[in-house]
Amino acid sequence: MFSFFKKQPKSTTDFSVLQTDMHSHLIPGIDDGAPDLETALNLIKELHSLGFQKIITTPHVMADLYPNTPEIITAGLEQLKGAITKENLAVEIDVAAEYLLDEAFGAKIEADELLTLPGKSVLVEMSFVSPAPDLDNYLFQLQLKGYRPIMAHPERYVYLKGDLSKYERLKDQGCRLQVNILSLIGYYGSQIKDIAWKLLKHKMVDFLGTDLHHQKHANQLKACLTNPKIARLLHEYSFANASL
Repeated sequence: MFSFFKKQPKSTTDFSVLQTDMHSHLIPGIDDGAPDLETALNLIKELHSLGFQKIITTPHVMADLYPNTPEIITAGLEQLKGAITKENLAVEIDVAAEYLLDEAFGAKIEADELLTLPGKSVLVEMSFVSPAPDLDNYLFQLQLKGYRPIMAHPERYVYLKGDLSKYERLKDQGCRLQVNILSLIGYYGSQIKDIAWKLLKHKMVDFLGTDLHHQKHANQLKACLTNPKIARLLHEYSFANASL
């Protein structure tokens, strides 16, 4: 059982125990991630050097800001695959999407036009300002269609106030939880860091993700590998990333 008190290695060399990164923004120029192919390729190299053998990149889909379609996203994936082949990189890349639970999301469920992670898993997110008003209905509708929701970075929704009962409700509704690795070192603030570790302590986290957008994130991910608490976590906690 995972414990913060057992003696474990002071550092770890990479994230290879996870095998798969299932949350990043590497399709060139379609959201707030990699702005161009060269940057995307460099970030893929960074993830590979950090030990990830497979990358499932997940561009934002937001009705008002990033109205990406499956066609736009898959065209970007083909562009990335061509660049990876040209560079002879031994890394597998695929694509899904990170869907904001906004007013347009219901129509996407109804139309069965969601880009999914393996096992019909759908990465979803809420606003950082307020919870999705149709959250319960969306989670129900997803499962009626055979999808398995994964809530991206639940530790960053500070309006949940770290209340375990609210996260337990998400789990009871069939929603798995994905914590950002950078949350564990306080990259987004101390409150978010505390919530992330609280969720881990209570064994509520299913996946870790990089949520990689740019080089600064990559640099901070490298710093995570020198953190003894994260080394213990990777050594003892069973994440489901390798199942994807």
